[in-house]
Amino acid sequence: MPLPEDLQNRISSLVEDNDIVLFMKGNRMMPQCGFSGKVVQMLDGLLPEYHTVDVLSDPEIRDGIKEFSQWPTIPQLYLKGEFVGGCDIISDLYNSGELHTKLGLEAPSRSIPNIEVTPAAAERFREFLERAPDKGLALSIDARNEPSLGLAPPQGSEIVAESNGIKVYMDVGTAARAEGTRIDAVEQNGGVGFKVDVPSTNAPAGAAPTVKQASASEVKKMIGDGVKMAFFDVRSPEEQAIASIGARLLDEDAAREIETMPRDTKLVFHCHHGGRSQGAAEHFARLGFTDVTNMAGGIDAWANDVDPSIPRY
Repeated sequence: MPLPEDLQNRISSLVEDNDIVLFMKGNRMMPQCGFSGKVVQMLDGLLPEYHTVDVLSDPEIRDGIKEFSQWPTIPQLYLKGEFVGGCDIISDLYNSGELHTKLGLEAPSRSIPNIEVTPAAAERFREFLERAPDKGLALSIDARNEPSLGLAPPQGSEIVAESNGIKVYMDVGTAARAEGTRIDAVEQNGGVGFKVDVPSTNAPAGAAPTVKQASASEVKKMIGDGVKMAFFDVRSPEEQAIASIGARLLDEDAAREIETMPRDTKLVFHCHHGGRSQGAAEHFARLGFTDVTNMAGGIDAWANDVDPSIPRY
């Protein structure tokens, strides 16, 4: 169905009036889906400024941009009026250096950085990876040198470092920032979390946010034992409609509400596979929350290990 003329003109103006515009879920500071967050991280490492359009706040744009671009998914990137593609295409262009060239930047190096995964962290990662054999340990270090960890299926274009038998998958931007990074397991509030020290960061030693990791079974036990906690789902409303385990959707209202909570509130986050929720958990840990947990493996692990009646997608 052709777009209404007024909507066609609105989208055309956004594309033509901005050299670089990203149609995404959420905004640059708080992406609301992992794909949007991934593209934001890549662009943040390359550009000081670019325009974003939050399609969640504008349903007409959300549906219209798909028809306008003849592309079925969000996010979508335009450079100087030219449609570039969605997350997978942007990632491929980024890792190959073609995106840098399109932006007039020097192509990136694909050198493998030296990374240390301590024996204690490696042992814990093996437990998670054994339950998710199709996934690998993904490390991201954004343009502010803030690190995050998660489990994600390897795409084949990553740079891969190995330490203590654990392969660490990175995009080219992360690899350029990761030399000398140390990943360790630490005890916090009776649980185990991971600490990522990036030597190039300007933050003082020990300032990296610590987020505990819990399996789906461990989170289920917390719920069954009546542990007082705030449980949040870091997926899109569409994903939650497909499969839900009772967590509250982390939308803008929920995020503002969390910020008013006491800093010792127990926060638990989950998403599809654990990557988006890790990023959300680290965000609130940086705000001073001291008891923050990521459900490793996400709702997919819940369906596999806890409740097979939960739909998998």
